[in-house]
Amino acid sequence: MRGLKNGLAAGALMALAWAGFATAGYAQGFSGIWDNPDGHLGSLAPENLKMDHGKAPINLTGTWMIFGEWRFLPMPKLKPAAQRLYDAAGKAAKEGKAFNDVTGHCWPPGLPIMMTRVWPIQMIQLPTAIVMISNFENQIRWVFMDGRKHSDPNIYVPSYNGESIGHWEGKTLVIDTTNIETKKHFIDRSVPISDKFHVVEYITLKDNGNVLSDEFHMTDPENWEGEWVSTKTYRRQNTVDFLEVHCLPDLDEGIPATFDQYSVDAPAN
Repeated sequence: MRGLKNGLAAGALMALAWAGFATAGYAQGFSGIWDNPDGHLGSLAPENLKMDHGKAPINLTGTWMIFGEWRFLPMPKLKPAAQRLYDAAGKAAKEGKAFNDVTGHCWPPGLPIMMTRVWPIQMIQLPTAIVMISNFENQIRWVFMDGRKHSDPNIYVPSYNGESIGHWEGKTLVIDTTNIETKKHFIDRSVPISDKFHVVEYITLKDNGNVLSDEFHMTDPENWEGEWVSTKTYRRQNTVDFLEVHCLPDLDEGIPATFDQYSVDAPAN
């Protein structure tokens, strides 16, 4: 099942759902098909919300905007295949061309890129989860805080933002993310990821809660050596609300970098 990708998996789920609908009726047919694989209560289930999950030491609820360096620097030592891709990106940049602009063609940015686009991010903190919403393509990320474990990767369909499980270490939020989709998914457009890609984040608040620091620890033994560590900083935005934003292929005419003559795709492995 690990190799079952999003489109095929979604089709299989819908086929099962409609089969259930046809044989058991609407209420019964759809009541179980979307259940958590381990039967865990949903993060918005009233019973789960009423449970004592401990008092959170800080509250991340708010709208945040990245400032400072958005690239994931410093770079780690890349493996040869990843290095060739990174070098191709550098060559394209010298030629003034966009490289591997998969998000320009409406592929999801995915983790960690969804956290670094120049669009605000809203965070809504609940006792059972922290919901992170990037205004860029309306990307949504759920960080589960109700004590659940990561799902079995053999039955969990990978997603672009992965499965994020959080816990508190003092006043630091630690988020462990696995089960991440790899198709058309790159770091800063130039470094690929494999199904061994793993991210651990350490989030703290500073400056009386007005500055958020997110320290990324990323590992992928197929593409680089050791941990790739990079810290991103965000400022609280109290006068910002979101507009609905979609990436639509028919709007590419407004994005010259998506035209073939201005763009360079990633070379085949």
